[in-house]
Amino acid sequence: MKFSQRLYDKVKPIWEQNHAHPFVQGMGDGTLAKEKFRFYMIQDYLYLIEYAKVFALGAVKATDVKTMARFAELLHSTLSEEMELHRQYAKKFGIATQELEEAKPSPTTLAYTHYMLHVSQNGTLAELVAALLPCMWSYWEIGKDLAKKKDACDHEFYGEWITMYASAEFGQLATWCINLMDEHAKGKPEPELRKLEEIFLNTTRFEYMFWDMAYHEEMWPNNG
Repeated sequence: MKFSQRLYDKVKPIWEQNHAHPFVQGMGDGTLAKEKFRFYMIQDYLYLIEYAKVFALGAVKATDVKTMARFAELLHSTLSEEMELHRQYAKKFGIATQELEEAKPSPTTLAYTHYMLHVSQNGTLAELVAALLPCMWSYWEIGKDLAKKKDACDHEFYGEWITMYASAEFGQLATWCINLMDEHAKGKPEPELRKLEEIFLNTTRFEYMFWDMAYHEEMWPNNG
């Protein structure tokens, strides 16, 4: 059994909760309040900034030129293309670029990104991949699932999001990352595999917390 299959089996119950979360379901049927998605867009922008740093660390930790180049491409495309698309998409929700740049992370965003960067800075390349994979893989799964819903891809506000993450292009990116995880897990002793599994499980948990944070628009208690 491939290690990625072991990971999938481990987190399947959490992913099922992700798919059933009212935020995700609300995107699919178009009932999600725009204010909640607006909050999500701002926090996701802040998340992407830190996620890009993980790609940079991937290029540093890679041991072959091909993998280095792939991480460098991901860093470049995230900073120069995906974040620009994010800024343009945000305008649909009345979010100006200045608001994105001046926004503060929620406690969940802060905890998630700090954990991911801590693992990536201090761990092996395999540990870095285990930390970043749940976001990419689970978004692809959610995108494909929501795209099956009638008219979901045509929704005025959420259709673009669903179409992007259900796309073959995003699927190729997720598949590359899954294959990289399998490649770097191959031959590792069981204690190391359990550590990778724990990292993957933790960032999967953070993915659920991120949806929940966005749905409830949660910032710091008492003082915003």
